[in-house]
Amino acid sequence: MTAPDERFPRPRALRDRLSRRPRLTPNAAPRPPHLPESRSPADDEASFTYQADGDRIVWSEGLATLLGRPPRENEVSRQLLARHVHRDDQAKALGAITQAWAAREPVRITLRLMRADGGWFDVDCRLEPVADPDGTVNGIRGALRDVSARERARREVARLSRRGETVQASIVDPDPATGLLTRARFADEIDRAQRSGGGALLIVRVEPDRADGVRFDLNADLLHRAARVLEGLVRPDDLLGRVGPNEIGVLLPGASWVMARRQADLFVEALRTQPFVLPDNWVHARAWAGLVRFRPGGDAGSHDLLIDAEHAWRQARETDRPLTLVADPVPVKDRQGSYRSRVAAALGTDRFTLFAQPILELQTNLVLRHELLLRVLDEHGDPQSPIHVLDTAERLDAVYDIDLWVVERAMEVAASLPAHSFQINLSGRTVGDPRLTAEVESLIERYAVNPEQLTFEITETALIGNLSEARNFADRIRDLGCQLALDDFGSGYASFRYLRLFPIDLVKIDGEYVRNLVHNPQDQVLVRALVQVCQAYGIHTVAEFVQDEATMRMLREFGVDFVQGYLIGRPEPLSTLGPAPRLRRS
Repeated sequence: MTAPDERFPRPRALRDRLSRRPRLTPNAAPRPPHLPESRSPADDEASFTYQADGDRIVWSEGLATLLGRPPRENEVSRQLLARHVHRDDQAKALGAITQAWAAREPVRITLRLMRADGGWFDVDCRLEPVADPDGTVNGIRGALRDVSARERARREVARLSRRGETVQASIVDPDPATGLLTRARFADEIDRAQRSGGGALLIVRVEPDRADGVRFDLNADLLHRAARVLEGLVRPDDLLGRVGPNEIGVLLPGASWVMARRQADLFVEALRTQPFVLPDNWVHARAWAGLVRFRPGGDAGSHDLLIDAEHAWRQARETDRPLTLVADPVPVKDRQGSYRSRVAAALGTDRFTLFAQPILELQTNLVLRHELLLRVLDEHGDPQSPIHVLDTAERLDAVYDIDLWVVERAMEVAASLPAHSFQINLSGRTVGDPRLTAEVESLIERYAVNPEQLTFEITETALIGNLSEARNFADRIRDLGCQLALDDFGSGYASFRYLRLFPIDLVKIDGEYVRNLVHNPQDQVLVRALVQVCQAYGIHTVAEFVQDEATMRMLREFGVDFVQGYLIGRPEPLSTLGPAPRLRRS
């Protein structure tokens, strides 16, 4: 029980009401013989008495006032009083009454009572057993005190505590491998610096010296240590970000061009001369950099500057120089043409490749489908994340050709592996392109693919430009027998809108709500609610980022249909796919 707290006195309105309560007169109606004749001061406040003999309850006028019932209605049934207990507290109230009755000792409890008008309030209640002269308990007496002010304050403190635990301290998310700003957040800071004045942007490419024999999978460790070196050299107002798999961006706001060049030379020289201690080796790094200047009010945006600086460090490596300078950003038209040429060259030289990640069906414990993931091969033939390529392609309206390449390669794979089903990612901009529907129909016919093998997964729904064309595409592929999936469900309100706009068969619950599901009660509430919404709409669910058995068991309890993540399998080259689905035992 919550002990009474005198720091929260009875509300003044209640004191006024109780001071005006009607008093009993000598001509008052006689009380039932099984109840006491006299009234105690507590009865005049807020109290009730229950006697098993007759199964009746008498409550005081003070309690009637609190409940908003007529003062003369002081003898009521047990069922009527029970209806005044908040439904979420009825089990607690019954348990307290049972304890007082069985243990023959007072019990204190805090619960919510419902008023006749539908509102509710909090009370501290002291329950005492009423015994016959022989000691047999035959009733319960309760004394109540309104503590709404205290409980309201307590709930507000608890609410604020929950919000403090669930709201991110900052929207600036660090890159998990290096602790630096992510590319997206770094781009935001570039835009902010451009609005404030001029400066410069430096991108440094860091690679291990091949002579030292370092494994390629330790590049992230090398980048982490390189970031620590740069942190010791930058000015207080400078910012660092991870802008690529082996690239660190340095934002130099307010720096003059002369100062920026000196800083860039210092950074590259420090990285080239600094020995780095990796988990299994000592290595030296090779570093190249591209420096681009920006001025306030310039036409180039943050992503334009990133493209120019990336192109500059590539020139530095090709010419075997530590640094390439770009005094003025490339004009918009030249940049778009150059980037589209680079995309075309990558497509024509097989710089893109596909990996497959398994998706497990929880009902059968079978891997019945795989998601096809795009990878970009670097100059050494190692697969890298395409996120920065796709992000820039989206902004320059060059992503359609990349998505079409993915679709055609997916058709080839599906035709060669008829026992497998595949999920194909399409950007929001591509889904709204009027050319897409005819291209997909043509490719299905050309490769003689069974459409039931294919699920088209829409990403970045906020970028869908033409909703009518997107709906036509969705309707047509479902007519053909394909399915439609929605990625990152729950990451924005728009996701719920698309459940009505499109004939969605499958949604992928945003992995941000799954990665810490077992230890985060708020995420549990959200994921359970998302699953219930999808079940109500007749939509299957996939949970991403599943990395342990405990999370998978909880998702199974919530009713999730499929799971995907490192626990099930990492993305692997398509050559690793066998002739039939693989069984996974939980």
